[in-house]
Order: sequence, then C-alpha cells, then structure tokens
Amino acid sequence: MVRNAIRGLPHAVLLAAAATAYPEIAGAQSVMNCAERSQVIEFLARQYAEKQAAVGLINQQAVMELYAADSGSWTLIITDVSGRSCVILAGKAWETVIPVGPKV
Repeated sequence: MVRNAIRGLPHAVLLAAAATAYPEIAGAQSVMNCAERSQVIEFLARQYAEKQAAVGLINQQAVMELYAADSGSWTLIITDVSGRSCVILAGKAWETVIPVGPKV
C-alpha cells in the first residue's frame, strides 16, 4: 500500500504544479474547491480531524500542503501568495512512514 502511495506522489506533484501554473485551464476542466487558507484549514480540522503533515514550496507563488488524520483521510492543498487555498486531491489510507536503518 505504501508503494502505491509513493508511486502516485509524482503524479500528484505534477498535477498540483500544473494547476498552479495554469489555473485557468484547470478551472475550466473541473471545479476547484478554493477559499481563504484559514477557512480551508478550519474545515479540514472540523470535518476530518486533519492536521498538517507536510509542506513544500512549489515556486515563489505557491506552497503545497498535505493534511492528514489518524483515521487515514488526507487532503492536498495549494496556497498562493494571496492566501487563497485550493483542494487539489484527497483520499484515504494515509500512512506516516518512519524511516528505519542507516541514512543513504
């Protein structure tokens, strides 16, 4: 199950980057769930008990954040410099992997 999640990660990152780089195309093809970052985070915490699990800089205009819950639900959001966040992907069966063994 973890391998499948890792294999899908590059696709998620590419999708997130594409949605940020070309928001008019992404918006035309699907409905994006966007709101102020504080509202999105409050909703994820209230509705799914999700907390920030990871964050990464996409470029100087956007940040990608992953929220996950102990129940296994997870949500990937993109936040731009204006504070607007959009839900890009969501799913189930999130697992936090703790690295074991020597560092490579």
